[in-house]
Amino acid sequence: MTPSADRWTRLVRRLLAPNPGPMTLDGTNSLVIAAPGHDGAVVVDPGPEDAAHLGRLAGIGAVELILITHHHADHVEGVDSLVALTDAPVRAWRADLCRNADPLAANEEIEAAGTRIRVVATPGHTTDSVSFHLPDDAAIDSPAAGGTMLTGDTILGSGTTVIAHPDGAVGAYLASLDALEAFGAIPVLPAHGPMLPDLRTVCRAYRSHREQRLDQVRGVLAALGVRASDDHELVEAVVDHVYGEIDPRVRFAAVASTRAQLDYLAATA
Repeated sequence: MTPSADRWTRLVRRLLAPNPGPMTLDGTNSLVIAAPGHDGAVVVDPGPEDAAHLGRLAGIGAVELILITHHHADHVEGVDSLVALTDAPVRAWRADLCRNADPLAANEEIEAAGTRIRVVATPGHTTDSVSFHLPDDAAIDSPAAGGTMLTGDTILGSGTTVIAHPDGAVGAYLASLDALEAFGAIPVLPAHGPMLPDLRTVCRAYRSHREQRLDQVRGVLAALGVRASDDHELVEAVVDHVYGEIDPRVRFAAVASTRAQLDYLAATA
């Protein structure tokens, strides 16, 4: 049986890509935006190069625009195939990911699929990470529109986000959490994992987690009597102390985040 799209909010449906894994959780959430009664649709993050998944996206409505939250393969691998199926333009923060359209701009408002989509620059996970605010959207059971936020990998439905050093950076990520928190207690529509009910609360939890990690790294540096640096042996030692017994399949992610933390501590010392 072909999986159906899950109705997440008044304006957004989720089609789960068949690419589960230790970094993608259940898979990539390809999100489809469309106002009720509107024939056109916007696809956010086509996901992997999977013919069945891309065919489902192409068939869910007349795709008039494809948006990208960031450049990682599990979000963009299927872009050109979806373009071939729909002839839709592609917009992303990076010009090389765009197809027949201009790059996104911070605070830009896009009118498509019968609604408004506002671009929120949220670097940190990667330099080109963006989120999309839907001011006219709401939870299905909400009495009035209060807005929702599509967060890509900046905020996940479970767990926490990798800071993909050297592309990503802790300082930028913390600033992005502050920017997102200012939108208040609206639903979070992430690119991996389930929808979350309260953006403000999860931003505060993510910041607390990040600060705890930084404190742990500071503790390791103090115990070793060294300054923060990108020294390979130091990075490996910090990973061992802070992350403990970690799945070898995701150790690379812990290394990337540790390098980002050390870089942040060196810059703010």
